[in-house]
Amino acid sequence: MSDSIQGSSLAGLIRRYVSSSVMLIVATVSALIFANLSATSESYAKFWEQTVSLSIGSFNVFSHSGHDMTLMDFINDFLMFFFFLSVGLEIKREILCGELSSRQKALLPIIGACGGMLMPVIVFYAVCFGHPLMERGCAIPMATDIAFSLGVLSMFGKRVPVGLKIFLAALAVADDLGGIIVIALFYSQGLHWQYLLGAAIVVAILITGNLREIRAKAFYMSLGIVLWFMVLNSGIHATIAGVILAFCIPANLGKGTRYYLHQIRHIAEQYPDIENDDSGSQRRAMVLAKEDIQMLRRIEKASDYLISPLQDIEDQLAMPINYVVIPVFAFANAGVNFEGMSIMSLFSGVALGVFLGLLLGKFIGVLSFSWLSIKLKICQMPDGANWHSLASVCMICGIGFTVSMFIAALSYPTNLGAEGAAMLNEAKLGILCGTIASALVGSLLLNYTLPKTSE
Repeated sequence: MSDSIQGSSLAGLIRRYVSSSVMLIVATVSALIFANLSATSESYAKFWEQTVSLSIGSFNVFSHSGHDMTLMDFINDFLMFFFFLSVGLEIKREILCGELSSRQKALLPIIGACGGMLMPVIVFYAVCFGHPLMERGCAIPMATDIAFSLGVLSMFGKRVPVGLKIFLAALAVADDLGGIIVIALFYSQGLHWQYLLGAAIVVAILITGNLREIRAKAFYMSLGIVLWFMVLNSGIHATIAGVILAFCIPANLGKGTRYYLHQIRHIAEQYPDIENDDSGSQRRAMVLAKEDIQMLRRIEKASDYLISPLQDIEDQLAMPINYVVIPVFAFANAGVNFEGMSIMSLFSGVALGVFLGLLLGKFIGVLSFSWLSIKLKICQMPDGANWHSLASVCMICGIGFTVSMFIAALSYPTNLGAEGAAMLNEAKLGILCGTIASALVGSLLLNYTLPKTSE
């Protein structure tokens, strides 16, 4: 693949995440304002405690273990299901035909991501060692926010080598996969086997549909909601259902592009030419015959088959995820109340562990593992990069937000009482400060190490 093709494929990805990062910033700043203004702080906190229901008789779809969901639960458990579905689709696409599709492409970002997940945990443990409640949050600084990190990188335009852009994008995807595994393994509670059995049956139906080449998106999405409900009540975190669903959605084109293009051309040749008289002041109404409408429907159906269900669903999810789900999640979860806090709050406990985990742990982990793999000739330096520019990109890997906030909410749930709520607030403070610091330091390093003008 040439640099020009790689660059064009990345351009859409980066534009998508730049817009998402702007929405995230707006939502985060708004949450901080609402959480700290005396006139709105109490109502902001209580707003998320409202219950949500979708009842069919006495059965509430939005219920968990017999209890109605709060609005916060609805956002974190249901809306984020679609976020993780989108992440799962992206991971599957990258594994099948993207930057994780071959050993040569995938090895460096995967090794870097492993270091970037391990070192923040070690740093967090070193800060919070000996306090079991604090230690629950050791996974919080593991995540790299793909939207923010690619947004920062995009500010430097063509000064950034394509190889570094690919490295960061692939690392963030591998990092997301690691976060999903951690959520599945360590944030499950009290497994309920009847629901797990129900989830297994739904997955079996989804896989059968894939093998029998069922391509109807409604089939997968409707069963996906059933799977979400089963997983939600099984004790495994509900968002894992999104990833499972993603890996059950077909990525193939069935009979290939030639077959469907031939169909489209054949039908189009039979479609009648209908001229419209433009000479008058008004164009006449066009009424199609039933046969003509059926022909257009056949063209539409054949065109739809040219895009795999995986890419079609991923594309359709992009806008609601970037402009609704992630901003709503940020607005609900980023509201750190600074009452009773001082600047010293950042230098102890959970806040310090998360802050140092993101700022130093991610940087040291990604850079050291990448350095070792390159020196041992297991991997190669990204095209167009050097050690200085690679180190600068490793610094912006400490930009953690969406998944970090999500893991923080899982680490310190409401049932832990006042102490847990205080630690959740501290974790959010650490995430915000660690993200801002990593972005600022990374931007300064990138500006210093990258060529002043693109070649």
